[in-house]
Amino acid sequence: MLVAAYVAFAFLLVICVGLEFSACRSKLTGRSCSNPAFLCFQVDYYQVYFLALAADWLQGPYLYKLYQHYHFLEAQIAIIYVCGFASTVLFGLVSSSLVDRLGRKKSCILFSLTYSVCCLTKLSWDYFVLIIGRILGGLSTALLFSAFEAWYVHEHVERYDFPAEWIPATFSKAAFWNSAIAIGAGVVANVFAEWLGLGPVAPFMVSIPFLVLVGVLAMKNWDENYGKKRALSKTCTDGLKCLLSDRRVLLLGTIQALFESVIYIFIFLWTPVLDPHDPPLGIVFSSFMAASMVGSSLYRIATSKKYHLQPMHILSLSVLIVFFSLFMLTFSTNPGQENPLESFLAFLLIELSCGLYFPSMGFLRQKVIPEKDQAGVMNWFRIPLNLLACLGLLILHDSDYKTGTRNMFTICSVMMVMALLAVVSLFTVVRNNAELRMPSPAGHTEASSPEL
Repeated sequence: MLVAAYVAFAFLLVICVGLEFSACRSKLTGRSCSNPAFLCFQVDYYQVYFLALAADWLQGPYLYKLYQHYHFLEAQIAIIYVCGFASTVLFGLVSSSLVDRLGRKKSCILFSLTYSVCCLTKLSWDYFVLIIGRILGGLSTALLFSAFEAWYVHEHVERYDFPAEWIPATFSKAAFWNSAIAIGAGVVANVFAEWLGLGPVAPFMVSIPFLVLVGVLAMKNWDENYGKKRALSKTCTDGLKCLLSDRRVLLLGTIQALFESVIYIFIFLWTPVLDPHDPPLGIVFSSFMAASMVGSSLYRIATSKKYHLQPMHILSLSVLIVFFSLFMLTFSTNPGQENPLESFLAFLLIELSCGLYFPSMGFLRQKVIPEKDQAGVMNWFRIPLNLLACLGLLILHDSDYKTGTRNMFTICSVMMVMALLAVVSLFTVVRNNAELRMPSPAGHTEASSPEL
């Protein structure tokens, strides 16, 4: 398993580099932005945001292993994860309103404080303290995915008055570096936890200096901005009306809830499935992130002018790949007949499908859900998503470890069959809907944006 992890990581890394190099060579040359004020503004945003991402990703590979290291049973660990998912639901509902009222800059500083405390709780062997840490982690995650982007968009448009067409270019570059940082974070976590022998708590301690820098740089270099005060009840009510009045939105929500809840369960299960075979968990995590990056690159290639596949087709493929992977896992985790290499391959395929799924789903959501209702609709999407993930972990909590893991993958396979049925229904509804298609090569027009 040790050799397989390093070989897979090297192989996927080569594919990532090859696909990105190919994409750069074939990219159409747009109008390059040489505006020094804009470039300086981007750097101010990136240096804070990338540090926040690095701190977040460093905590991914060894979270389960840390709880295991403290001799907690899998059932106890499952409860800690459920508390984390529940806090994500709660804080996700109010994070946008909180950020708008408190201020985006203050929210980013609050993120650095709460996530630092979350990391410090990992030094404790006390079960209650670790649960508090997971709840703080849920709050920090909600702030990470709301405050930073909201701060940037406001500054870009309102304070600096840069063209709105440049915003996607900034976020596109951020998405690329997010994947690269995730890959690097797994390697760094592996170095501290295993190569230096500092144990699974080490990556969490390494995260703290990054988080401190996030707070310091945001405080020093960023100006404060606020959003419009919105009533949470009105946002949710409008979102529910949109959800129930448009069958396309309802089907997209169903697909998202089923697919992403399975991914949450996978995040919990991959360590206990592979760890008994002594893999380097940080390298395994980096391999997962590299597989996801390969999927994102394949999405860009598939939807390019050359191949012109539609996001609906790629969404269907991603759901099918996950179903196939889960079907593999029901056999490779059979008690007494475990096959760690087959399980590892299945996990890599799941991550590859995530790289295909998220840009496809993002494109379809943008087209189907009106911009004014997106926040409210997303709040409603998150509720069944996290409830399904929590329910899955609670079922696992009440089961024997080995048979429970296999049964959980079987349940997840059934959920993906339901997601496939929802995809087929969505196909039927939007078959002749031109707005859900990528622009045709003949009619394609490129918006002016700074070159990446």
